[in-house]
Amino acid sequence: MSEKVLSITDDTFEKEVIKSDLPVLVDFWATWCRPCAMMAPLVDEMSKEYAGKLKVGKMDIDNNTNIPSELGIMNIPTLVIFKNGEESDRIVGVVSKSQLQERIKRVIS
Repeated sequence: MSEKVLSITDDTFEKEVIKSDLPVLVDFWATWCRPCAMMAPLVDEMSKEYAGKLKVGKMDIDNNTNIPSELGIMNIPTLVIFKNGEESDRIVGVVSKSQLQERIKRVIS
C-alpha cells in the first residue's frame, strides 16, 4: 500500500472521510479477495495521480464491520467516493483505470 493511501477503520471513518475537506475514495476490501488484489495497484496509483485533490483510503471489511454494514457494502471490491461527507459514487467490482479516472473526475471537478 502506498504511503499516500490511508488505512481507514470504523473508528477513524468519520474524521478521515465524513469530515474531510477533500473528496475521499474508499476501497472496501479483504485480504482473501482476489479481485481486491487486482484493484489495489490501481487504487495506489489514484492516490498519487490525484494527490492534493482526492484522499484515498482502504478499509479492510474483515477488521471493520460497522461502517461497511451501515453503507450496505455487499460485494468487494467496492470503491465509494465521498464528497462533503456524502456518498457521491459507488463502483462495485473490477474496473479499468480509465473507468475509475472518469468516475473520480466527475466528483472532483
